Amino acid sequence: MASIAATLAKDKSAALGVGSNKNPVKYLNQDYEELRARCLASGTLFEDPTFPARQPSLGVNDLGPKSDQVQGLVWKRPAEIKPNPQFITDGATRGDVRQGALGDCWFLCSIASLTLNEDCLYRVVPKDQSFDTNYAGIFHFKFWQYGEWVDVIVDDRLPTKKGKLMFVKSTTANEFWSALLEKAYAKLNGSYEALKGGYPIEALVDFTGGIGEVYESEKAPKNLFQIIQKALKARFLVGCCTRSEGAGEIVMNTNVVKNHAYTLTGAEEVTYRGNRVQIIRVRNPWGHKEWNGAWSDSAPEWKEVDPKVRAELNFKCDDGETWMPLSSLLDEFYRVEICNLTLDPVGSNENHRWCLIEFNGSWTAGSTAGGCKDNATFWTNPQFRITLEDADGDQIGNADAPCCSVVVNLMQKGRRRKLPQGERSFGIGYYIYEVPNETVSEVPMGKDFFQNNQEVASSDDYKVFRDVSDRFLLPVGRYLIVPTTLKPQEEANFFLRIFTERNVSAL
Repeated sequence: MASIAATLAKDKSAALGVGSNKNPVKYLNQDYEELRARCLASGTLFEDPTFPARQPSLGVNDLGPKSDQVQGLVWKRPAEIKPNPQFITDGATRGDVRQGALGDCWFLCSIASLTLNEDCLYRVVPKDQSFDTNYAGIFHFKFWQYGEWVDVIVDDRLPTKKGKLMFVKSTTANEFWSALLEKAYAKLNGSYEALKGGYPIEALVDFTGGIGEVYESEKAPKNLFQIIQKALKARFLVGCCTRSEGAGEIVMNTNVVKNHAYTLTGAEEVTYRGNRVQIIRVRNPWGHKEWNGAWSDSAPEWKEVDPKVRAELNFKCDDGETWMPLSSLLDEFYRVEICNLTLDPVGSNENHRWCLIEFNGSWTAGSTAGGCKDNATFWTNPQFRITLEDADGDQIGNADAPCCSVVVNLMQKGRRRKLPQGERSFGIGYYIYEVPNETVSEVPMGKDFFQNNQEVASSDDYKVFRDVSDRFLLPVGRYLIVPTTLKPQEEANFFLRIFTERNVSAL
């Protein structure tokens, strides 16, 4: 795929400097090749001192030392769980991802999506790993984190109960890549417990460095089916979520699980009683509990479909994956998430080389944590200047005011690591102001500027997500971007990305 997420990564240098996928940052300064060579030379199996097979790596509350879930837990290496363990058997597929006792369906359905794009998959899961050749009990995985790729090392001691894996597992009993990937992501976020609860788009971005796009069912565009279908054909990663007012995952009469995340794996139109019907293939990371309504595996609708089409699409097995009509998807699921691996509109024939500028910053109580614009302290928030230098090639917009396509993505850093301690992500957003030419560029704007000027664009409400993204069409000129939390005095670090089709500078 010519334009996978690498096109979104910052151009470090022609030599692929540190932070690229080919030369990632060594997480916690651990060098995979060096550590493996040391173990092979000494004839020992690696034990990771930075994420040990002990209680702190599990968690402090739901997986804390007094939790029923950890009673009887034993850390075992794959060879102690199944004979002849394999890293990957017959290719990594979505069937290799079955949820265990950890409430991380959002992460697991993202892994299932990842398997649909091998280019992305093997950027995250290096293939040159084995339980046979040069096995030393050490494995590594790569994740995108706030502008750079990091290489995360783990040992292969995994949590088990009664000899079986507690958390994610493969349908092939002696295959362990997905369980080890889950462990590496748990290490990156501080503990297994930190993975409980979330949205698929977070992991999809960490797998690719892509940009998330969210469609809420209540506001779904009329062409959502086409958007999903073209995204899947482009091998973008797609998920969806359910919700309910009750706590925990709840299985409904339709077998749809509420407060749960799924993977979208297919989108087709079929002829039924003379009409074209749009159907979506949905996968439950549990590996069972499939939708049992219209167009499900045993639904009567399939009897009236062309036999060739039926044979191609209708796989009858309780594997957690089945078809459902788009209308039911919109009724049962409240949001669809697409991780764009390019920023060109889905279905567009264009393949732009987007320009990228990045900023790191922080909201600090009593200083730069000003909250949204309803607060008197709003003007104290961090401010970032950009100059849109050139209009888009197609000159969309007013001919007297040539415009630029701009995508703004704001991410709050490290909040998931604090989940086991009861801390949540903040509601975040941003405002964009046009800066008059006569304004001195190097001086931050004061209170008067914000009292006398309206924003020209802003993010869509304040959402309690790790990151928010929006696409705008802005005239050539100078702009000020003000990232904020919803409330003042909320402290966090953040990462801001601005993408443009043409030149942009931080001035």
